Amino acid sequence: MFRIGLRDTKAHFRRFIMSIIAIALGVAFVVGSFCFREMLNDQVAQMMGSNSDADVYVRGATEQKKENGGSVTSYNSTYNEISTSIIPDIENVDGVTNADATMQLGNAVLLDHNGDALTTVGAPTLVIGVDQDDPWRSAHFVSGEYPQTDDEIALLEDTADKAELKTGDTAKLIVDGEAREMTVSGIFTSPSTQLGAILILARPSFVQHVLQEEGEDTSSIQFIGVYGSKTTPLDEEAQQQLANRINKALPKSADAHAVTGDSVRDDATKSIQDQLGFIQPLILIFAAIALFVGAFIIANTFTMIVRESMRGYALLRSVGASPAQVFASVLIQAVILGIVGSGIGVLLGWGLLELIAKGMTQSGMPLSGSPAPSATDVIIGVIVGVVVTIIGATLPAKTAATAPPIQAMNETVNPEKPVKARGWIGIAMVAVGAAFWVLCYLDAAKTVDWQWLKDLGSGWTLGFGAGFVIIGAIVCAPAFVAPAAKVLGWIPSKVFPVTGKLATRNISRAKRRTANTAAALFIGVAIVSCLGVVASSMKTSVSNLVDNNVNADYVAMTASMTQPISTKAVDAIEDTKGVGASSAVYMLPTVKATNAEKDVMTAAIKTDLLTELAPVGQQDGDAAKAIDDGEAAVGRTIADDEHWKVGDVIDLESENTSVDEEATKQASEAYQKQVESQATALQREAQQLAASGDISGAQAKAKEAEDVVKQAQNADPKQFVKMKTETKKEQVRIGAIIDDSLYADSIFVSVPTAEKITSEDMMMVTQMYVQAKPGADVEQLGKDLKKTVKPFYTVSVLTRDEFKSSMSSMINSMLAIIYALLALSIVIAIFGIVNTLALNVSERTKEIGLLRAIGTSNGQVRGMLAIEAVILSVFGTIVGIVVGVAAGVVIRAAYESQGMTTLTIPWDQLVLFLIVAILVGLVASISPARRALKQPVLDAVASE
Repeated sequence: MFRIGLRDTKAHFRRFIMSIIAIALGVAFVVGSFCFREMLNDQVAQMMGSNSDADVYVRGATEQKKENGGSVTSYNSTYNEISTSIIPDIENVDGVTNADATMQLGNAVLLDHNGDALTTVGAPTLVIGVDQDDPWRSAHFVSGEYPQTDDEIALLEDTADKAELKTGDTAKLIVDGEAREMTVSGIFTSPSTQLGAILILARPSFVQHVLQEEGEDTSSIQFIGVYGSKTTPLDEEAQQQLANRINKALPKSADAHAVTGDSVRDDATKSIQDQLGFIQPLILIFAAIALFVGAFIIANTFTMIVRESMRGYALLRSVGASPAQVFASVLIQAVILGIVGSGIGVLLGWGLLELIAKGMTQSGMPLSGSPAPSATDVIIGVIVGVVVTIIGATLPAKTAATAPPIQAMNETVNPEKPVKARGWIGIAMVAVGAAFWVLCYLDAAKTVDWQWLKDLGSGWTLGFGAGFVIIGAIVCAPAFVAPAAKVLGWIPSKVFPVTGKLATRNISRAKRRTANTAAALFIGVAIVSCLGVVASSMKTSVSNLVDNNVNADYVAMTASMTQPISTKAVDAIEDTKGVGASSAVYMLPTVKATNAEKDVMTAAIKTDLLTELAPVGQQDGDAAKAIDDGEAAVGRTIADDEHWKVGDVIDLESENTSVDEEATKQASEAYQKQVESQATALQREAQQLAASGDISGAQAKAKEAEDVVKQAQNADPKQFVKMKTETKKEQVRIGAIIDDSLYADSIFVSVPTAEKITSEDMMMVTQMYVQAKPGADVEQLGKDLKKTVKPFYTVSVLTRDEFKSSMSSMINSMLAIIYALLALSIVIAIFGIVNTLALNVSERTKEIGLLRAIGTSNGQVRGMLAIEAVILSVFGTIVGIVVGVAAGVVIRAAYESQGMTTLTIPWDQLVLFLIVAILVGLVASISPARRALKQPVLDAVASE
């Protein structure tokens, strides 16, 4: 039977091509998903190995607990912060070369040689505090050296190339909205690519000073990095020995503990890899779609092969072959097919990853992780491909094995099983899914106030609804094939009376097969239709929000989300000639509402925003008056979530870190006294040596005393800076609740109220709205504003249209992903339709031969098959559009409070989907029609 299986595989190899392609696509995505995950894991491991390269790390000894009382998992644990005052104790330990608290800035922007902000595709800009005394072992300078002063920086080679800067050039670095001129002291490389991140090295004192200006307490940190060697990493055993020595030297009061660098790198690597784990399921969705369709293509292929070989199987049965042997001969073909398709899929997945890696490198995110599949990836891919192939071939194999020999000799075809019961089951499942969606809609619209529904959450109701609707639609689809064929075939039947009616009748003869083939297109179109509705609704909501709620003529923004607009820029904009009403939006990240159940963002604004720039429409109370009176205005979403009403009191609290002037002065004075005491003692010793006649010894001691004084004179004053943390509280009465979506999810207070709670340094301006004075030239004001913000480099002034465009740019990126999904669905659907039509042609060989014998032209046969294919593809597309649009409507309603206020159905896209479906059907019918016409009429008539 094995030889028979091999012979049949060779004989039907051309028939297997479509199945091989389907399996290869599915396996390619399976292997690709694992390889991509491993490539990212490899990349992260390399980056952590080079970026966190200390031999030992000292961290807090007490593990912090989550707010819900549960312990944080080991690889994502946080510990108490530790004081930097223990660094001298660590440096005195035997074997320690240096110990430092590496600090970094994440809110800086580097300007290139043209003065434009250097941006990346998602990668951060980091200013890391290291220098010659506290080096980064993985940095290898190709020119220049570490920064020697606070006015110098060193650049990663990739960063320098992007900015077109070299050693010795003057660069501008924007920190907290202020431009600082820095000299490039050197260019360095690192062992790992940094995924396009912009890396800048600055002196630790510079970074520390900036953090202190921002209100950060630099006297306590998470980690202190310890090096046993400045050039060569210690092995695991040496790391542990050094950590043990440090633990013995650490004061008990420090609440600190030393661990090996390898353990910290392993924990951090695992944490980041887990955070990136969501990417793999997304790719596996493509694999599931491909394999889902592949199973049906394989089933159709083997159904054709079994049908054509039925007499041969009957002959085997008549000469003594058992049903199991016949079954095995078919499965042998499936295994061979699965191995071949899987092998191609592995290579295809590998090639796909190579292309992705090259594409990311060209887009500014270079990867050094290996995209090559591992042995495990290959084995998983082959197993998946073979299993799916066997599943697809099982039913046809069963038919070949169990058909009675007499029936098989006559090639009698059993009628298709009824689909009525299946239709009712599917309808019931769709109804259950729709009920979940209705619950989600009611909850979002606040129509019902059921606590169990709120506890369940919109995510679960959306998910359950989608699952039941999609599965239910697939289950009940065969029952709707015949009615759909009559409706969709009505126009073709009128335009092409003969071929249209034949095609409409033929499409209903294999309802299950037709529905299963349409399912692939249905799933793909449902996904893209849903996302299309969501994306279009988001864009329309943003546009309407600006058109209907924002009266500002211009909006000031920065090039980086992490970079605030400086207060100097705000003042300069307000002082620009022609500016009327204006208001900056100050986000208050340190301010918390302690009596709120959820984290709520608090912002400070001027009343101009509420009355002139973005006037409030619906509200309870008077928001502008509330702000003027020192009260709060709260968005409706927050008020509903927290059950707040006008007159309630919000407890605002802020922990403010600032420079402790008195403690800093005392630290500086204590250091001076220590230096004076040390110098006096050395001078006294010098005098004693001179008195005893030891002139050279006296001169050496005098020189030592002089060096101590000189060192004290050159001491960086920043090292004596002491920080203090002060908690400020303020009770603010709710004076108004605003229904407008622009204000829906924040607490708003006046600027004077904010200044009572938090420091001015911690009031971050994210946007600024500006309106021209009555009678002023709006266009000229725009030009003047752009001149005003030019010295601030990263601040941009946008018109209303430009503002809408910037807010819609992310949505446009999502639309690109939508079309990629659609393209994949179309490719897979074409294979499915071609295969189904090929099976239909195989089963109707005599019928098509008879039609041709009685005068049906070749064009009419092609037209009949083309109409069948178009009906099939349009059927899947329409079902997908209906389900996808329904899902998009529910999602839009669920997120209405987040600003998705307007439902927009992209009819132009949906019509395009239908046109594409028609083209897909026409293209898919070409090959089966050619095959139907290739066989001579007499042979076709006599074939059965």
